[in-house]
Amino acid sequence: MSTKFLEPQAQKKLSNEFSFFIRIAQPKDINSITEVLTNSFYSCQGIMGYVRPFLRLGIYEDLRNRIRSKTEHYLCLVAMVVENTESSRNVSNTRKRDLVGTVEIDVRSRSGMDVLLLNSWQLDNLDNFEYAYLSNLAVDANYRKLGVAQKLLSSCEHKVLGWGFCELYLHVLENNYTARRLYDKAGYQLQEVEWTFGSLLFGQPRKLLLRKSFSSKI
Repeated sequence: MSTKFLEPQAQKKLSNEFSFFIRIAQPKDINSITEVLTNSFYSCQGIMGYVRPFLRLGIYEDLRNRIRSKTEHYLCLVAMVVENTESSRNVSNTRKRDLVGTVEIDVRSRSGMDVLLLNSWQLDNLDNFEYAYLSNLAVDANYRKLGVAQKLLSSCEHKVLGWGFCELYLHVLENNYTARRLYDKAGYQLQEVEWTFGSLLFGQPRKLLLRKSFSSKI
């Protein structure tokens, strides 16, 4: 599954003609995906600079296990940018491909045995509640606001629809206003505000559960 598209505004920013395409992640991509996730979710300032290598290792190991698991309803997608670089020695162009974004989707389930772990939105059907879930959407800082995240989201929605689901869930922190604007623009709506011990005791941002319902016409 690949989706090619051209963003005129990005041409101005990068001063090169380029295109993006979306494809399924491969084991060879794990290092690059880990770098994008680490840079997107963790700061390198202060004490985080010291623990960051350990966090990166944890991300790498978890991601490697997921990608190699071959689970039926799990998928990691990556966004690749293709830039045309004109050689100074001849008129031919070389193609440079870089991984600049990623996202994961899977199908999760709860049963009656998990009732203590469930949130109110999961209580409708305790016997067999399955839902499609999106996580770890991240784009390299140099390629943000160019439509990469929107294309990753769209690809996820098409894949989830192929799995037989017409809704997609995700979480976002309430103070992540950039991500919230992205999801709002894409049609995701607030399903529930989730409190944690950190938000109750230490004022940490709450998690917002978002949901998008879509039809076979997407």
